[in-house]
Amino acid sequence: MLLWRLTKMENEYRSKTLTKLIKLKAWVLAARLRTLPLSVSGILVGTGLANALGYYNALIFALAIFTTIAFQVTSNFANDYGDGVRGTDDEKRIGPKRALQSGILSKRELKIGIWISIAISLLLSILLIYTAFGTNWVYFAIFFLLGLLSIWAAIKYTMGNSPYGYRGLGDLFVFVFFGLLSVCGSFFLHTKFITLLTLLPAIAIGLLCVGVLNLNNLRDVETDSIHNKNTMVVKMGFVWGKQYHMFLMVSAFVAFLVYAYLARTGFITFFYLLPFVVIFVHLNKVRQVKRPEKLDPELKKLALSTFFVALSFYISINYFS
Repeated sequence: MLLWRLTKMENEYRSKTLTKLIKLKAWVLAARLRTLPLSVSGILVGTGLANALGYYNALIFALAIFTTIAFQVTSNFANDYGDGVRGTDDEKRIGPKRALQSGILSKRELKIGIWISIAISLLLSILLIYTAFGTNWVYFAIFFLLGLLSIWAAIKYTMGNSPYGYRGLGDLFVFVFFGLLSVCGSFFLHTKFITLLTLLPAIAIGLLCVGVLNLNNLRDVETDSIHNKNTMVVKMGFVWGKQYHMFLMVSAFVAFLVYAYLARTGFITFFYLLPFVVIFVHLNKVRQVKRPEKLDPELKKLALSTFFVALSFYISINYFS
């Protein structure tokens, strides 16, 4: 009898441990770790531009990285919830399974996770803004408002009665928040001013990030269309969506070239544009693809290539010039 009870207790312990591990895996899945390098690309570029002018603060840089990651995780949780409750992430969906779709996390659990992530995002935002501006309440108020807008944008992409991601506005919001705000905002946190030249790398990174979203939408065009998620690709069609993708990537490259000419970066231009070799190989693959599901492996390639463009830019303008 004692042996039976011990065996039962051991089995129950193993079952609870396994359940906890499955839950943890589901949260990691919902956080979508492979998107996080992309989210910090704008911070790397903005900080690199500030450092090249002699402005450097390691704490601001670290807090900016953690804050943007918190925003991205909040967005990913909200996206998992929003698409899940609408049925967009059904069994026909291509790509990684979603936490709510799989049934491992309930709606209540995911909602709690979203609120916790929002709280962490707000806390990090306040710490970042105070570290950068201290008691300059004008700058504090402006950047706190921008932080609130970032959280709103993260949530409203797929959640709420009229999510903008279902109305083809995702590309615009990604361009603004991942490109313009991320690069110019992180630059301003260090320098307390902005330059017109900063806009060119900001535009380039924004276009690359939109490209990642567009590639995701190209992959999911069939299921998105069925569930009335009217992305830009759904509106223009798969073939024109691929042309739009080409335009985004080439325009990003041109924006960096114009920056190189105006900033007179000289030979170091070669180093931070080197990752575009992978991006142009990727474009050839996209051009040849006939079926949306074949694009799934390209997502990781483009996201990592964008990150390496940003990292190469940071290193080049600070250590090679």
